[in-house]
Amino acid sequence: MKILFLDESGDHNLSIIDPQYPLFVLGGVIVDMDYAEGPLTEAVQAFKRRLFGRDDLILHTADITRNRNGFEQLQDTAFRQRFYHELNDLMRNLEYMVVACVIRKEDHLARYGVAALDPYLMSLDILVERFCFEIGPTTDGGVIVAERRGPTLDAQLELAWLNLKVQGTRHIQAVDIDDRIKGLSLRRKQDNIAGLQLADLVVTPIGRYVLGKPIREDFRIVEEKLRRNHQGDYDGFGLVVLPC
Repeated sequence: MKILFLDESGDHNLSIIDPQYPLFVLGGVIVDMDYAEGPLTEAVQAFKRRLFGRDDLILHTADITRNRNGFEQLQDTAFRQRFYHELNDLMRNLEYMVVACVIRKEDHLARYGVAALDPYLMSLDILVERFCFEIGPTTDGGVIVAERRGPTLDAQLELAWLNLKVQGTRHIQAVDIDDRIKGLSLRRKQDNIAGLQLADLVVTPIGRYVLGKPIREDFRIVEEKLRRNHQGDYDGFGLVVLPC
């Protein structure tokens, strides 16, 4: 069985758009369940113990960037360099596939106006499609794991998931989604799930890339992991940017 771990970067709100980050990114990593529960978890926890002497820290980009919630030691330049060097090695050596959908919110609003769909729900359709393609015609071949975001947003996500199982998407029939994906599981950040932490580390480099910011090593690693077609292209297969 495969697991799609989901995380996001940016705000899905279309009413107020941050000019510094006018994007919404929903991304995820696809991992075999046995690998996720074994080698992936072991490698992530060992990385934290090696760097911080503890494994209860949650790898969260916002905390890492702001040197908070256990990452205060990153204020030291030498340690910070070591941390990122070893983090990049970890991300490079783990076995996973990346899928992501990026919504350019201003363009999305300009094109659809009041009919513009919620970026999270729009992106979810895209990622569920790619996940179904990757699972293939296998009953209960996959499960989706996403982080809890609060009662209201969680309820909206669960409703959107039920809707996908009833209506399907442009390219996948509802019956196939219901057959291939066993379910959606919402988990808390403090549950310390390695797959969710890896998904968190993947989405921000994708957002920076789409914004045209300088390419860093973390995006080069993520780019190598993106889902591709037989010709090796990831545009539209592993990375979807909307509107086109």
